[in-house]
Amino acid sequence: MVNVKDRVEAVIVGAGAAGSLYAAALAAGGRRVVVLEAGAPWQLTDLVSSQIWARRVKWAGPQVIGAGANPVGHNLITGSGLGGAALHHYGTWPRMHPETFELASRFGRGRNWGIGYDALRRYYDRVQVDVGISGDAAAESWRPPGAPYPMPPLAVFAQGQAIRRGFDALGLPVAPLPAAINSVDYQGRSACLYDGWCDAGCPIGALANPLVTYQPRALAAGATFLSGCEVTRVLSDARGHATGVEYHADGAVHVQPADVVILAASVVQNARLLLGSASEAFPGGLGNSSGLVGTEIATDFIAQIYGLFPDETEPHLGVSAGQLMHWSPHQVASRATLFGAYQWQLAPAMKPNDIFGIAISRADLFGAPLQAFVRRAARHIGCMLGFGMTEPDPGKRIVLDDSRDRYGARRARFEHAYSGADTALRAHMIEEGKRIFARAGASGIWSGPMVTGHLAGGTRMGEDPRTSVTDSYGRCHDVRNLVIAGAGLFPQTGGTSPTFTIHAVSLRGVEHLLAHWSDYTP
Repeated sequence: MVNVKDRVEAVIVGAGAAGSLYAAALAAGGRRVVVLEAGAPWQLTDLVSSQIWARRVKWAGPQVIGAGANPVGHNLITGSGLGGAALHHYGTWPRMHPETFELASRFGRGRNWGIGYDALRRYYDRVQVDVGISGDAAAESWRPPGAPYPMPPLAVFAQGQAIRRGFDALGLPVAPLPAAINSVDYQGRSACLYDGWCDAGCPIGALANPLVTYQPRALAAGATFLSGCEVTRVLSDARGHATGVEYHADGAVHVQPADVVILAASVVQNARLLLGSASEAFPGGLGNSSGLVGTEIATDFIAQIYGLFPDETEPHLGVSAGQLMHWSPHQVASRATLFGAYQWQLAPAMKPNDIFGIAISRADLFGAPLQAFVRRAARHIGCMLGFGMTEPDPGKRIVLDDSRDRYGARRARFEHAYSGADTALRAHMIEEGKRIFARAGASGIWSGPMVTGHLAGGTRMGEDPRTSVTDSYGRCHDVRNLVIAGAGLFPQTGGTSPTFTIHAVSLRGVEHLLAHWSDYTP
């Protein structure tokens, strides 16, 4: 038996960064909103600063099948429960550079977004006040025009100061890392304690996760958040309109009818839902007349650099993102044969083990040698993380696997392989990072394996329905009342952390939806 709920004006799938912002704006605009979240109903009191407990807020939904030459560690980079991945994100919030939006026009590489930086500038300015960003805009030589940050930068400790010497020696600019973390008390939220537990979700609310930013505003405006609700299908009619969603909760099947359906369930799950919602009107998947849903995912790879410094570096102090940042543009004369932008994040706080931990950085050591290394590194290690862009290509895609989850829905299979251009850019970053550490005075310098960080694409925006899935507001070309939200809209990331841009694009999209409501609804 199917339990059909009362009709609402908007149903949102996913309570992460984009879904929470959409809920807050729609509810404030007077719309009846229900948000369906598959995971747990997290509160700040559920967040515990512990490596083991931090894992609870990672992905806990249906298994994503990793495939290809370079499988993606999906559980690391996604989230589950209220707040989604933004609950445990590290708060690195730079703006994307204007050239990232126009790569095809400027360089003949990658894809254009269909909008330029100027279309998002005022939304960046508004979001940074809404959530709070610490930084020094004047110090970021690469930062595009915009309002200064509302808070001064976070503190720089010994590790950051040590690594910065290498950048200074090579003439490479650095600036305080722009972070969605309070450097001072802000809007009733406490300032950061610099204890490096961002990965656990920040129980004091200094990190701008959805539990302390847009979800309280959405609830105050009348939005309803329901947890433990796993959406398996977007429903549609013969006219080609979305009619609501089907979900499972409390051992029963439910249908939530809605005038507008908003998918904000992550890059992978949005594509999975669209492909799994095929019908007679949409045999290749909902909104997939272009055949592009799930294709040409853009990923950021991670380059890790480590070294031991003669002076103590206090690696336990700071935040998980790092203390300082350097950004390198897409095309530079000194690496003319390589294309792609990247960012270095200097001096992330480090724990004894686990993600980006001290011990795991030397997985080749065991027993007494490992103990001796950790004993020294706990006071003298330095770390730098680089995120480099990759160009979307057919080797990176999401398809439906033949296996099924507990509700009978086909699982997502993420096929992923780095290209030769991807690995060449990372090799350059590793070589550059080691030179920086050497000039900074580090010894025993080493690097980590190639792993995947940020995801984008799979439901990319664009002007032409034949070459994109949505328009620049996230509205599906094929289905007038279906909206896609999140990094899946981005043709690529430009080697820049995407969460700030997710918020800016979402704010632009939801305001367009509110202003043109009758045009969206059937």
